[in-house]
Amino acid sequence: MIPFDYDLFFTCSLLELMARKTLQKRGALVTLLGKKIVAHIYSHADVLHCEPIEKTAETFIEMCNVPQGDFDNISSCKFTVPTYWDIGKVYTRLIQDVNDGDLIDTLFTVYTSITSDLICNFNSAFYYQSRDAIKFYYYEFAGPKQTSTASGR
Repeated sequence: MIPFDYDLFFTCSLLELMARKTLQKRGALVTLLGKKIVAHIYSHADVLHCEPIEKTAETFIEMCNVPQGDFDNISSCKFTVPTYWDIGKVYTRLIQDVNDGDLIDTLFTVYTSITSDLICNFNSAFYYQSRDAIKFYYYEFAGPKQTSTASGR
């Protein structure tokens, strides 16, 4: 069993909070931030978590000039909205389960895949699925080959 990566958990939870605050799709947010910023957050998560996560989110939103989007999956949710910590845990487990090399590259592949859109559809039960079921879906329908062909890369 892979040990839980708490720095990755903080990073994913922070990304979720930032996306909610700016109404950005998760893939769009990581693309806007870029690998250098996301890698910085991950490598400094042990220090960044000492501040309130809301403050850290605001700092990176302002520093990176993240624009306001129109993806509001919170107000359209008909059920209980999972916390950004809950969704951060889902992303962390998936990234750990499918990582085959560079963690930040894997994070970007996961966040820009169609699996990310399913995780963020809070009117579905996808994010409640078992760790193995989400991993299976990712490999079967949304892995790196499907992501790269879908985006035209």
